[in-house]
Amino acid sequence: MNSRRDILITSFALFSLFFGAGNLLLPPLLGYNAGNDWLWVILGFMITAVIIPIFGIIAHARLQGTMYDFGKKVSPSFSLVYCIIVYVISIAIPSPRTAAATHEIAIYPVFGTSKLLTSAVYFSLVLVFVLNRSKILNFIGKFLTPLIVIILLLVISIGLFSSEMITNTTQFDSPFVSGILEGYQTFDAIGAVVVGAVIIISLNFKTETSFEAKKDLIKKSGFIAGFGLFIIYAGLIAVGAFYGSEINVDSTLSNDMQRATLLRNISIASLGTMGNTVLSILISLACFTTAVGIIAGTADYFKGLLNDSKTVYIITSVIACVFGVVVGQLDFHAIIVIAIPVLLFIYPITIVLILLNVLPERFASPLAFRATVIITFIFSVPDVLNFISPSVSLNEIIQIIPLAENNLGWVLPTLITFVCVVLIETKKDNIMI
Repeated sequence: MNSRRDILITSFALFSLFFGAGNLLLPPLLGYNAGNDWLWVILGFMITAVIIPIFGIIAHARLQGTMYDFGKKVSPSFSLVYCIIVYVISIAIPSPRTAAATHEIAIYPVFGTSKLLTSAVYFSLVLVFVLNRSKILNFIGKFLTPLIVIILLLVISIGLFSSEMITNTTQFDSPFVSGILEGYQTFDAIGAVVVGAVIIISLNFKTETSFEAKKDLIKKSGFIAGFGLFIIYAGLIAVGAFYGSEINVDSTLSNDMQRATLLRNISIASLGTMGNTVLSILISLACFTTAVGIIAGTADYFKGLLNDSKTVYIITSVIACVFGVVVGQLDFHAIIVIAIPVLLFIYPITIVLILLNVLPERFASPLAFRATVIITFIFSVPDVLNFISPSVSLNEIIQIIPLAENNLGWVLPTLITFVCVVLIETKKDNIMI
């Protein structure tokens, strides 16, 4: 039986490993641009930034293995390649992005230091935590996350009560779809398959408990962390929408500067002169815990891949941190631009793998895995190519595919494929009976 204390600590750790740079910076500007349609944006954002990631944690609770187990029903080779791609993406984009965000919003405005110094100090501290990974769960769950949550709730509650609650007209043609696509940018679905494994291994370090006890602990913690994410995201989007008439964000600025400017102005408007300090602490903590989770998860995977070697864990951690310092020299916006085509390719596949792994076994056969992943991949290609190099011929293809204009062309074909496979296999089972 899991104690309430264990569930709470694991919930806090999960929340903190999820909640990083993009999670804090994206929602306020999303709400600001959504204006009077902010509720629709929240609903869309929650699908890709909360519901699917928590399904990912539930899938981990069922599997209790590594990310490799998510895709092995497609084929061992596919799962190996998929895992390597996801972990390389994780240390190449979201991890350095946390350092870039920390520097641009929390460190540079206060100390005026170089990006290199910030990244070097930042990833040195990350490395210390990762190399002491058996203590990660307790330290993050007991100390860092409660502080992050308290500061976030302070900014949101004071911000909501101190604003005039007047919204502007929405800037989105389809607020619901815009919310879904912006949720991609949080990396939370990918984060789920990465940090879920970190939680499981941390629990194994901590104590020897039964499979069912760990399953119960992870599921309950996942639901609590998901509820926390929902409250924070909805609050940040609402604050961004309600400050739309009071704070003017220069539309000529890059998106990352718009996000940073809006969040800083909201913090100052709600917390006064303390706003900048509070924001700096919040950004630093939120980004730091996410980077720790990403690098620990990556090192865990390669350690398991190469005979459970502790040396491999250390080498992978060091390489990931050095890589973080190098890529961290780019600004936040540049990293997001690099991330978009990668996300349009890997995110749909990740979503499909998560959903299949939470379905009952009778619906998630190897054939269902293979067919849906192949179709998802095929119908994601036009989105990626169109982003990289738009063309008339590609545009004609996109117009034929339902939802493709919204970068969701894979959804309907994948759903139809899944239903067809289930019907075929059900009919086959009935004939055999």
